[in-house]
Amino acid sequence: MQALLVSKEHDERDILSFVLRHSGLAVAVTTDLNRVTSNWLERPADLIVVAVDDSSGLTPSVQAVRQVTEVPLLLICNPPAEQTLITLLRAGVDLVLPRPVSPRILAQYARTLLRRVGSIPSFMLPELELDVIRLNPASRTVHVTGREPQRLTQLEFRLLYVLMINREQVIPTEMIIERVWGYTGEGNRDLVRGLISRLRRKIEPLPNQPRFIQTIPGTGYRLTLESV
Repeated sequence: MQALLVSKEHDERDILSFVLRHSGLAVAVTTDLNRVTSNWLERPADLIVVAVDDSSGLTPSVQAVRQVTEVPLLLICNPPAEQTLITLLRAGVDLVLPRPVSPRILAQYARTLLRRVGSIPSFMLPELELDVIRLNPASRTVHVTGREPQRLTQLEFRLLYVLMINREQVIPTEMIIERVWGYTGEGNRDLVRGLISRLRRKIEPLPNQPRFIQTIPGTGYRLTLESV
């Protein structure tokens, strides 16, 4: 499994990388949390660990991350004020560890967060094959006949899985938000549109003229293979 470590401090970055690798994770490193959002499609991960001194201005970056992924986000920082902590948790941080952090505690929390990702681990889901589309949960890849297999992000995988198990049925946008992001309410239709667009680029022969994923205006989306 892959961890993405965000830290500007060289020595702390080395220590945290060592702890995460010792826990059995491959570790990629960056110094900018905003870069995580822009590069997520090319560099997805299973866990994000962010180490900063001042967490008070971190909320917009956390919200931006949550627009592209729901993977666990663990924050290491100087002890925050109560309101700052509440704001960060509401924005999407899963766990805040105040400094100093015990390496053993960090390793265990990382394992715990990864163990609890999703209500059903993807490797336990059956492989789906519908005509020309085959979805492999274990490797999180989709193979469309005649094209190279494509690796999916967790959000893309959840979306395609929901569409495939409900083939030819219209899935309301609100239900997609609940099934993919894991929460109920009005949600954000722009997030769904963006995710649909990214998934189309991976499975559609012509993404601008979708053949498989149809938009049902005012309602939601449908996976159809009638024209295959």
